[in-house]
Amino acid sequence: MNFFTLRVALSAYRTFSTNGFSKQKTYINNKYKAETTTVTKRQIRRSKIQWTEEQKSVLSAIEQGKSVFITGSAGTGKTMLVIEVIKRLKKMHTPSKVFITASTGVAAVALKGQTLHSFGGIRGPFYHDPEKLFESILADKRAVRRWQTANALVVDECSMVDGELFDGLEYVARKVRGVDEMWGGIQMVVVGDFCQLPPIPNDSSKPVKYAFEARCWDESFHLQKDLTKVFRQSDPQFIELLQRMRKGEIISLDLSLLEKCYSERVCDSSVVKLFPLKKKVMEVNDNMLKSLQKDVTVYPAVDSGKDTWKKLLNQGIAPDQLELCEGSRVMLIKNLDVRKGLVNGATGTVVGFDNGLPIVKFDSGKVLTIKPAEWSIMEGDEVVAKRWQIPLILAWSQTIHKCQGMTLENVSINFSGSFGVGMVYTALSRVKTLAGLHLSGFKSSMIRMDPKVLEFYKKLCNKSLDTSCIESKDNSRRHSLSCTAENAGAADNVGTVEKKCYFDLDGYLSRRLK
Repeated sequence: MNFFTLRVALSAYRTFSTNGFSKQKTYINNKYKAETTTVTKRQIRRSKIQWTEEQKSVLSAIEQGKSVFITGSAGTGKTMLVIEVIKRLKKMHTPSKVFITASTGVAAVALKGQTLHSFGGIRGPFYHDPEKLFESILADKRAVRRWQTANALVVDECSMVDGELFDGLEYVARKVRGVDEMWGGIQMVVVGDFCQLPPIPNDSSKPVKYAFEARCWDESFHLQKDLTKVFRQSDPQFIELLQRMRKGEIISLDLSLLEKCYSERVCDSSVVKLFPLKKKVMEVNDNMLKSLQKDVTVYPAVDSGKDTWKKLLNQGIAPDQLELCEGSRVMLIKNLDVRKGLVNGATGTVVGFDNGLPIVKFDSGKVLTIKPAEWSIMEGDEVVAKRWQIPLILAWSQTIHKCQGMTLENVSINFSGSFGVGMVYTALSRVKTLAGLHLSGFKSSMIRMDPKVLEFYKKLCNKSLDTSCIESKDNSRRHSLSCTAENAGAADNVGTVEKKCYFDLDGYLSRRLK
């Protein structure tokens, strides 16, 4: 049975009103002509990738069976590279022996993998005691089998992996596999930017310990590669600004450029407001949806798999329930057609519905009927859970965590609160151009980078002798960085939704798969 042969849209859906449940037939007249071809895996088009010399060196090391740490500033193509790395690892070792993990659920689901905690069988805060961690993992037979089976292990978003946990897992790998080599002989591929989001400590009284502070860090890799070619931004001034910010310094020219992005006026609804907290994001999106005072179509996700795995689906970016109405600002959360700009992070507006499916006019001008897409979680080569959902989320506001790895056209950040270490850099680097960046309440003292991270990259830079590490000769005054950002006002005129129409996604899939 092929999940990727959806050809036609659902012709009926259940309707919920404030008076109770009732079945209705709804006719929607649209002034937009949308493409109605279903987007399938085979139809996802990617431009032919021209790998840089840096990326080629990583791929060469992978094919030689070497363990590699891949890092680089935001927008240097880490995600695209790791996808290629995974393909090559599966050819080398067979899919069942390659395990894809990430520190967060969002990143794990995006790569069709699982969290590092799930793979490792981690059930308690035993990072400080490797032997206790080992004993707890031994009680999980499936986890032991994963460790024994693995020939290659990918760990994405390593900036959020605790250093003591990294040491503990290396110890576990050797003990479980009975091989006295680093990681028990597993080929390791670790990916991430330590200048972005840091680990969340179990004990707030203790300082954060990064993965690169692990005792086993340097011995774990044959190659540590800092990618320097930036693809997301093309403006040299903006690239240099972000690179200096990443190094923990900022010059007067940078402040002048950021001041031009400063605005107290309320941004257009096409501008995505970024917040550190999910609660604020939900508040803004909910209020904006209600303010449209339109009938809402609700899309409950269709999940399959064991409950323990299905929980991980809720940590991914595809929501368990999506609510849309005409006029909703939305963001695409799947690559549909790279050449046409229909990529993860593309924004647009719902202009109507085609038999219950949303028609989106993207900001690029492209109009498309959006069909359900699939997210899956894999354990080796086994699919252990799936989610079907419309590949959209509301885009008036979004968390910085969920936008990590995305490229956005327009973002607004209100620096009225405080951001954690690395969060300001992560937020600013989501946007392609300075023209698409809207700031309020910004001060240079609000940005800070962890000195330990800066020292790590300085040493890494010296090891690689990369010319990109040469400091700028700009003699402008330099400023030390500290941190922040938060909040934005919710919509003032909040209306009430008259009616909610529930889209029967389960029925849609059942009919298509008969």
